Formats: sequence, C-alpha cells, structure tokens
Amino acid sequence: MDMKRNVSLFVILIVACAGILSISFMNSALIEELPINAAIPQADYKMKDVSGNNISLNEIKTAKGLLVIFSCNTCPYVKLSESRIKDYSDFCVANGIGCALINSNEAQRNEDDSFDEMSKYYTTQKLKCIYAVDEKSQLANAFGASRTPQCFLFNTKGLIYKGAIDDNVKDPAGVKSPYLKEALTALVKNETPKTQETKSIGCTIKRVE
Repeated sequence: MDMKRNVSLFVILIVACAGILSISFMNSALIEELPINAAIPQADYKMKDVSGNNISLNEIKTAKGLLVIFSCNTCPYVKLSESRIKDYSDFCVANGIGCALINSNEAQRNEDDSFDEMSKYYTTQKLKCIYAVDEKSQLANAFGASRTPQCFLFNTKGLIYKGAIDDNVKDPAGVKSPYLKEALTALVKNETPKTQETKSIGCTIKRVE
C-alpha cells in the first residue's frame, strides 16, 4: 500500500509540475511581440543608464534611427555574442544611429544583473552605447521581448528588423546570414532590409511574476 501511495503522490507531483510549467510557458507566450513597422513603444519611459543618468529611448534615438538589444550580464548566449554586440553597437555610434542595451532581468536584480554588476560589465566590455536598467521589465513587456539577446531596429518611420543577431550564435566564424549587420547596412542606405524578422535564440528574460 505504501509503495502504491508513494507512486500515486509521485505522479501527482509530476502532473502538478507540468501544469506549473505549462502556465509559465503560456504567460510567456501571451506577450505579444512588436510588429514590423510599429513605432517605438514606451519611448518616453525613463531608465537608469550605467552612467547614473535617467534616459528614454526618445532621447537615445537619432535622426537616422535606433537599435535596441535586450541583453544582460549573465546569459550564455549573450556571452557568446559579446564581440558582435560590441561591434554592432560601436557601428551604431560611429554612424549616428542611437543604440541601447536593455537589461530587463528584474528577477536577478539582487544578483549578477544588479546595477553595480551592469556598470562593471559595461566597463569590461568597453561599450560605448547606452546600457540601462528596465525596472519590472516594463520595456521588455512593451516590446514583447522574451529572450537575450534580442534585437529591434527602427528607422524614422518604425520597426524594420527584429530577432537574432545572425544565424550562428555559437560560432561567429560560421555565420552565413548576418541579419543585424545587413539590417544596419540597409538602414544607413535608407533601404528596407531583405530580412525583417527572424527568431531570436537565447535565455528567457527573468521577469518577476
């Protein structure tokens, strides 16, 4: 009897856990991602940059456009993409395109994604763009962002590219389709990117439920 009872309890726990996971997945799936051609959402929402200043996307964007990358200090996929994030954010700065890395990992704010750790990371990576805290994941929710790294590129009219940096997050040398690079090149030429939407692969943004 004890063995049967234990087996039954084990099955109940598995079902319960599966239900919790399903609910968590559904909550993530319910976040609607920003569509192509959409305007910058929450453009006046002020965020604390690692410089200590409060700044909005409206203040970061330029007459050419704006690149927003949802990122963090800790995600293994971000770690694999660090050199590319550095290169493309520097490209933006050099070409007069606004650029912001946004840390929306609210659930890790007392850990490795704290403001102090963000400041250290920014210095270590020798970044030149904005790196800001998204309190309570408000901006991520407005964008429908779910992963790190995840890119959103705007021209003066609206969103022209969203998704992955390229087609090979694990190996920069193996990249065949540099999506973000091509989109940025198109933006500089005042053209529409050939590829406007891809699937970003990375860690889930750590929201507080």
